[in-house]
Amino acid sequence: MIRFAGLAAAALLLATTASAQQAGEPVLTGKKAFGDWKADRPGVRRLIRPDDLQKPYVSRSASNGAGLADRPEGARPLVPSGFSIELVASGIDNPRVVRAAPNGDLFVADSKASQIRVYRLAEGSARPAQEAIFATGLTRPYGIAFYPPGDKPQWVYVANSNSVVRFAYRDGDLKAEGKPETIVPDIPANHHWTRDIAFSPDGKTLYLSVGSGSNVAEDMGAEPEGGLEQWATSAPLGATWGPEEGRADVLAFDPDGNNRRSFATGLRNCSGMTVQPQTGALWCVVNERDELGDNVPFEYATTVRQGGFYGWPWYYIGDNEDPRHAGARPDLSGKVTVPDVLLQAHSAPLNIAFYEGGSFPADYRGDAFVALHGSWNRGVRTGYKVVRLKFKDGKPTGEYEDFATGFVISDDDVWGRPVGVTVAKDGALILTEDGNGTIWRVTYGDGRS
Repeated sequence: MIRFAGLAAAALLLATTASAQQAGEPVLTGKKAFGDWKADRPGVRRLIRPDDLQKPYVSRSASNGAGLADRPEGARPLVPSGFSIELVASGIDNPRVVRAAPNGDLFVADSKASQIRVYRLAEGSARPAQEAIFATGLTRPYGIAFYPPGDKPQWVYVANSNSVVRFAYRDGDLKAEGKPETIVPDIPANHHWTRDIAFSPDGKTLYLSVGSGSNVAEDMGAEPEGGLEQWATSAPLGATWGPEEGRADVLAFDPDGNNRRSFATGLRNCSGMTVQPQTGALWCVVNERDELGDNVPFEYATTVRQGGFYGWPWYYIGDNEDPRHAGARPDLSGKVTVPDVLLQAHSAPLNIAFYEGGSFPADYRGDAFVALHGSWNRGVRTGYKVVRLKFKDGKPTGEYEDFATGFVISDDDVWGRPVGVTVAKDGALILTEDGNGTIWRVTYGDGRS
């Protein structure tokens, strides 16, 4: 990990001073919504629409990866007025997805260390009463799911970069007692490797996201074997071929790994999945393609419709054709599903969780939180925060609001890169970031249930 020392006092102040949410703050729309990290603070709201999309190459494609700095002493993310945030753990190699077991234990995928960690917090506290290594010897684990859904799961499923495995589980287990059982083997693991998993509410379907093997299918080839017309009539709508076959997809299986089928296509990299409690709909947060400019195309969060095609690699955000595949698939025009919530380009959304807890203010219930890891392909960086997606009667309004910010120190350096987000059993929000390897607990009021 690259780190930078000698941070200026002003940068430290920026990273540690709380900023209260402004009442009645207007929603930023159009070009005003395309701000950078300096404008981020809890309460800032944005609404991006498909018509706000710029033409490709309006701005030069930038290579602007963040330098990772040590977390300044005492620094913590900024959250809205009335909320508190406390450190759960630090010094973890690579904390990524975090999921709460029905009993309240926090399962964390430590991807680079190839292990799953467990934290059992003291009641009403961010302090771990117990922590353990649940399983080791995995392969870049990421997604975690408990099966069957409900209060008494019997299995913990883990999505490796190249497979899905499961461990026998009894309520309260801190360590896996047996060896993993492989459920889905031979998942292609190059390029985008973050595999997330989720179960349908009835427990009959296992969903698996498999990101693309490239930025924009550069090596896929002009036509599949047998010709494009034959492929289009036999394969799922918008399915890719060659080295990209079965990628940029959400796949579905029976819980035992059998009966593989395509659920949705054209999702370049669905790094985070969850099921919306209110509706039972599957949701994805998606990293879109690079090298078309600072604000092209938008990232997004969306319901995933069975049989839906979301554009990659030929189109994006509806019928906007990627110039690198101009004229290649006119048959797909008009068949691209437009995502539900558009996020600023190159924010790199990695995980999503719906808030159904009872400890936050009532208007948070039914909204969703998304962790934005931050991306390299923008002249002035954006992302590096957790945002709140607004919903009304179970449907997204399209607005999103900064919730946890303060991870960026300067134009060059960041100390935190949010990855995982989940709701704890007591209604607290749990965040992970893999810049400095920390886990945080966000509460409202005094933080006690």
